Amino acid sequence: MSALLDVVLPVFLVIGFGYLARWRGFVSDDAVDALVYWTQTFALPCLLFRAISTLDLGQSFDWRLLLSFYTGALAGFLAGMLGGRFLFKRSWEDATAFGFCGLFSNSVLLGLPIMERAYGTESLADNYAIIAVHSPFCYGVGITVMEVIRARGGSARDLPRKVLKGMFSNALILGVAAGLFVNLARIPVPQVAADALDLMVRAAIPVAVFSLGGVLFRYRPAGDMRAILYVVSVSLVLHPTIVFGMGRLLDLDRDALRSAVVTAAMAPGVNTYIFANIYGTARRVAASGVLIGTTLAVVTVWIWLSILP
Repeated sequence: MSALLDVVLPVFLVIGFGYLARWRGFVSDDAVDALVYWTQTFALPCLLFRAISTLDLGQSFDWRLLLSFYTGALAGFLAGMLGGRFLFKRSWEDATAFGFCGLFSNSVLLGLPIMERAYGTESLADNYAIIAVHSPFCYGVGITVMEVIRARGGSARDLPRKVLKGMFSNALILGVAAGLFVNLARIPVPQVAADALDLMVRAAIPVAVFSLGGVLFRYRPAGDMRAILYVVSVSLVLHPTIVFGMGRLLDLDRDALRSAVVTAAMAPGVNTYIFANIYGTARRVAASGVLIGTTLAVVTVWIWLSILP
C-alpha cells in the first residue's frame, strides 16, 4: 500500500489535476496543446539529450536489458496486431494501429517519474538506455509494417525514405540522436549550456505530466470497448509479464529488471494516438486506450512494484 500512496498516486494526481483543469475550463485546448508542444519539442528532447550525453554507455547498454524489454514490446505488437485482425475482424491497417498500442509504452511521461519516485534518481540509467532505443525502434517497426501493408501490390522503393522521414521528424528521436553523438564523440558541453539545459530539464517532467492530463480529457472513451480493453490488457499485462520472465531467464540484475518491467508496465503513450492519427486508422481505439490504460495503470503499476524485488 505504501508504494501506491508514495509512488504511484502523486504522479496520477498531477495527471488528474491537469484533467480537472481542462474539464473545468481553467485551461483551454489551445493552452494544453501549447504545453504539449513545448514539452515534446523542447523540454523532453533537452532531458533526453542531457541524460544520454552523460550516460555511461558501456555500463547501461546491457544486451540482456534491451533483449528482455524489446522481446516483450514485439510480443505486444504481434498480439495487438493479430488480435485486431482475427479477434475483431479489423483491416490490416487498423490491426497495425492496435499492435502499436501494445508496442509503445509511455516510457517518458509515466515511466521516468514513477521509476524516480519508487527507486530514486540514481535508478534511471537503465531507463534512459531503454528510452534511447524506444522511439526509433517502435516507430521503425510501426511505420515499416504499415508502409509494407499499404504498398502491397505496388512499389516499395520509397519505403526506406518514408520510414526514415517518419522517425527523424520526431523531436524526441532527435534529442536521443544528438545525445548519443555528443557522448560517443566525447564532445564537452560548456557549463553555461549545461546549466541552461538543466533549467529546461527540471520543468520537463512536471509540465509533461500535467499536460498529459489535459490531453486525456480530449480522448474520452467512445465505443469499441472490447477492443480498447484488449489493447490495454496487452500493454499493461502481457508486455511486462514477458519482460519479467525474460529478465529472470537472462539473470538481469535487480536494478535493470526494475527499469525494464516498470517501463514495460506503463500504459500506451500518446504517441499511439499520434501514430493512428497519421494513418487515419483505429483512432478511437488508440485514443481511448491511452485514457483507460493510464487510469487502470494506477492499480497495475502498484501490483508490479509489489512483485519486483
